Amino acid sequence: MDLFFFTVRPATLADLASLVEMRAHLLDGTSASYSSKTPKDSAQWRAEYRSWLSNRLNESDCVQILAAEHKESGQVLGCATAIIDQRAPTPGCLNGLSGWVQSVVVEPQWRNRGIALQLMQHLLRWFANRGVGTVVLQSTEAAGRLYQALGFAVSDERLLVRQEASV
Repeated sequence: MDLFFFTVRPATLADLASLVEMRAHLLDGTSASYSSKTPKDSAQWRAEYRSWLSNRLNESDCVQILAAEHKESGQVLGCATAIIDQRAPTPGCLNGLSGWVQSVVVEPQWRNRGIALQLMQHLLRWFANRGVGTVVLQSTEAAGRLYQALGFAVSDERLLVRQEASV
């Protein structure tokens, strides 16, 4: 597997359009509970996500957004986001720092070439360098093997979601 055709780097404001379009693979036209149900839903999350990215791409110590860039073309092939939350200490997480991974996406034609693995390895190093020992993510069925190979395990806890209508 040739891992030298792309590089993983922090995302920049120049990547906004690519990041939004890649996240659409997760949020538009899927059966997930968090997926947009109408074109209006899609337009709203896209605008809010663009704003969220703009506010965090160079400014937040608690958010890391990565892009995998093709070395020759400069095309963004994949992305991933890491967020650190400060929670109450637990026996397994005494400092209360909890990591959350979201929006790990690779463009369909570039999947199964090690891009998601490299993005995740970068995020896990970023978490470790900040003292984050517990990292959580939601996974699609297709990505489950990747995350399990990286040491993630299915939790015996139930994830419950209460979602109010958008404000």
